Amino acid sequence: MAGNASPRCGDFKTSYAADTTIFQTPLSRYATLSGIALMALAPLSFAGFEPVSDYAIALLIQIGYLGVAALGLNILVGFTGQISLGHSAFFGFGAFASAWLNNSFGIPVVIAMPLAGLMTTAVGMVFGIPAARIKGLYLAIATLASQFILQDFFSRADWFTGGTAGALAEPFSLFGWKLGGDREYFYVVLVTVVLLYLAAANLMRSRDGRALVAVRDHYLSAEVMGVNLTKYRILSFGISSFYAGIGGALFAHYLQFVSVEGFDLLLSVQFLGMIIIGGLGSVAGTLMGTAFMVLLPELMGGIIGALQQTDWGNIPAVTQGLAFLKQAAIGLAIVLFLIFEPDGLAHRWQLIKSYWRLYPFSY
Repeated sequence: MAGNASPRCGDFKTSYAADTTIFQTPLSRYATLSGIALMALAPLSFAGFEPVSDYAIALLIQIGYLGVAALGLNILVGFTGQISLGHSAFFGFGAFASAWLNNSFGIPVVIAMPLAGLMTTAVGMVFGIPAARIKGLYLAIATLASQFILQDFFSRADWFTGGTAGALAEPFSLFGWKLGGDREYFYVVLVTVVLLYLAAANLMRSRDGRALVAVRDHYLSAEVMGVNLTKYRILSFGISSFYAGIGGALFAHYLQFVSVEGFDLLLSVQFLGMIIIGGLGSVAGTLMGTAFMVLLPELMGGIIGALQQTDWGNIPAVTQGLAFLKQAAIGLAIVLFLIFEPDGLAHRWQLIKSYWRLYPFSY
């Protein structure tokens, strides 16, 4: 009837600024802030009781530094449409660079970490120069070459990496206070994750971010519109390498030791798995995919341990099959996501939110 306010279903944007905001709804903003606050409370103890175990804190730290590096790869692959099979090498370069700056020049860790990110950016842009001329399979081979070149460099450059013996990394310190424990270092990782994820979300809302997406969607149309393909392709490698370098620096000063063997091709494939499972071209999906990849082996290990306590665990064929399944779980998960959920966890989460936001007219 006229004069009666009809109920609305959904959220309606009335301006371009409202459509490009980081948080599409007030609820998503409050949920994100609440999640960050809960993460900040996780390492604390209350009346001598620690609600979150040391093991869980270690897993959260691992999700943090891997999530930072994976976000860099998603900016390159998901947002710009390039490909990289050498991401773990840049992750390792950031780890070695931060330890080298601190050990050789006495630069405080809090400064060495961003400097390591900038050094990795320079290296990544050098290896990204072929991206200005090649794409597809040829670019994949070129980035694969960077993986082996940097791995060989790590093994031979004793002055930089310690060679095959590896290098020690000092614990993170701030104003003379060393944050060596997991519960203290967790806050360093949390602050870094929040800042870099916020920076990536804002980047995608900027002119340069839209140019990166245009290069991915249709590079010929982007070039006709005035987008400098060479500039933005190389820039995407630089940004990706910066995130990988920061993630590697977080990794180095957490373990306090860096070894060449930790940055092989398998880790590069795992980084690709993180962004595929989380969702290509999604900032939040990157963290979802990283958490999935880190927690899946833990979940499989728990299931296998429970089954081994039953009568089935006494059967050798079952025991061997379960051990194999644990090793194959990550590869199987990637294949299943490519078949049944190619847009990743972020897309599925968007569908769930849309369903409830538009309920009861979700069709």
